[in-house]
Amino acid sequence: MAAATNRSPLLRLFLFTTTTITLVSSNAIFYLKYRYEGTNRSLNSLRAHDTNRLRMFSDVDFPLGGSGAPDFSGIYYARIGIGTPSKSYYMQVDTGADVTWVNCIHCTDCPQRGYHGIELTLYDPNDSVTSRTVSCGEKFCMEVSGGLLTGCTADSNLLCNYAELYGDGGSSTGYFVNDIIQYDQVSGDLQTTASNGSVSFGCSAGEFLDQASSDYALDGLLGFGKSNWSMISQLASSGRVRKMFAHCLDGENGGGIFAIGQIVKPKVNTTNLIPGQPHYNVNLTAVKVGDDYLSLPSNIFEAGGRKGAIIDCGTTLAYLPAFIYEPLVSQILAQQPSLDLRTVQDLYSCFQFSESLDDGFPNVTFYFQNSLQLEVLPHEYLFPVDNLWCIGWQNSGNQSRDKMNLTLFGDLVLLNKLVLYDLENQTVGWTPYNCSSSIEVKDEQSGTVHFVGAHDLPMSASSVNVVPIVTGILLVLLGCCFSSPNR
Repeated sequence: MAAATNRSPLLRLFLFTTTTITLVSSNAIFYLKYRYEGTNRSLNSLRAHDTNRLRMFSDVDFPLGGSGAPDFSGIYYARIGIGTPSKSYYMQVDTGADVTWVNCIHCTDCPQRGYHGIELTLYDPNDSVTSRTVSCGEKFCMEVSGGLLTGCTADSNLLCNYAELYGDGGSSTGYFVNDIIQYDQVSGDLQTTASNGSVSFGCSAGEFLDQASSDYALDGLLGFGKSNWSMISQLASSGRVRKMFAHCLDGENGGGIFAIGQIVKPKVNTTNLIPGQPHYNVNLTAVKVGDDYLSLPSNIFEAGGRKGAIIDCGTTLAYLPAFIYEPLVSQILAQQPSLDLRTVQDLYSCFQFSESLDDGFPNVTFYFQNSLQLEVLPHEYLFPVDNLWCIGWQNSGNQSRDKMNLTLFGDLVLLNKLVLYDLENQTVGWTPYNCSSSIEVKDEQSGTVHFVGAHDLPMSASSVNVVPIVTGILLVLLGCCFSSPNR
């Protein structure tokens, strides 16, 4: 079993059967790996991955054609320690999921090895002296389930069972436990020391479809969504971590940073999150291609519902409604009217081009409330496939039965930018940045500011080190999708 790619559940079930340790840290670090590093991703794989993720952002199905088998495994993953004594686990890091879970000893179909031969480990609560089960009457269980469920009382000893059912047909089922996670805290410039904290997470016994045979299997999932029971919220509830995090995906060298806590430098301009939305939705106000603004109806940018743009590093490409996609792509291609367009796999518009992409095509700029801009360069929205350059912008209207106005920004537009998620102030923002360099993170206990740099997890399974989480967590992301030589 591996971490689920389509993360936001269509249905969450809570069943009940019979049957304290504080966080000592200030800034925490995860070192992440990109699972496709060193591999040649096919367009079928890209499309299948994003198709599964598109399902989670809507109430409709997105039936796409193609011969590629859906790929459900995680993109960025980290190695963390869980339990006492600590054992290491490889976990997908996911900004769209709330529930954190790890495959448990009860799973009979989970593989022993995963991506690149990594040795996977089943979590056994009985092997950890700090593990305890979460009862259905605890606050954590009531928050996840939306209240005290029928058959459970506040002093009940019934287990808090769960079933996460995902839009791609996969699932994670089991019960919640509380245990210690091991991580590194920032102790100085480019230095860390070991630390730990207690969190509640799912002990998963159910099978996630097609993962047992997957070459990309992982041990579980770290949920960094917006809810009070996500990993970021639990770490922040101790009062020693700020409820904010940032990631920086390096499109040049394939690395990056993911940090929890107060980012002091670089400075990031932010815009408000749309209230009442389950994901990181923001209000889009205008779109410019080169020097020309697209002529769009003013009411398409109204706040709320499906008209907000979703920021999601777990999606590969970028999806726009037809009334934005069509004029945007038309103006991009107008810069090179002699191009011979080819449709690859019935979906992607591609062409041959041997000159500089950035000189031959226009920048695309999206504008948001509070004067926030997202500029995407040609070498970022075009990606190579079989000696062709393909357009990364996708028409979301073509992929839904109701032609929904879905705007979803994935890695295609988030590369080479520090993206900040501030849940304390309900804002999100970004700034262009060299993601192979370092950032400055504030230690909330001492008030000092430390440099935190990008790191790597070795490719060899035998040499991978335990992921350091740091309060003000730094997750090092490795191997992004679109690194283009033609600038």
